[in-house]
Amino acid sequence: MDRLNAIDAFAALAQPTRLDVFRLLVTAGADGMAAGAIGEALGVKQNTMSANLAVLARSGLVRSEREGRSIRYFADYDGIRGLLAFLMEDCCGGKPELCQPVLDEIACAC
Repeated sequence: MDRLNAIDAFAALAQPTRLDVFRLLVTAGADGMAAGAIGEALGVKQNTMSANLAVLARSGLVRSEREGRSIRYFADYDGIRGLLAFLMEDCCGGKPELCQPVLDEIACAC
């Protein structure tokens, strides 16, 4: 991920509803969620939710798949990995033991 893509991703997450959507989709995992279910879960109107989902999709943090008449959204783990790699690429100044606590904290414990 380059600097401009990272800025887009941070801008997408810098709004409360979009941050909530992102966290909800990360929690949903591989099953993702239908757009309507996301709006219902967060109490957000359909048109507002559509706009927020579009911003997240353009940022590379979520992806979508059409299922008949509805659209299912998923956390885009490649995009998330890219953002985390961008943040950590200059970490530790050649001392990987300094980064290990951060990596342990963000590692999935599932």
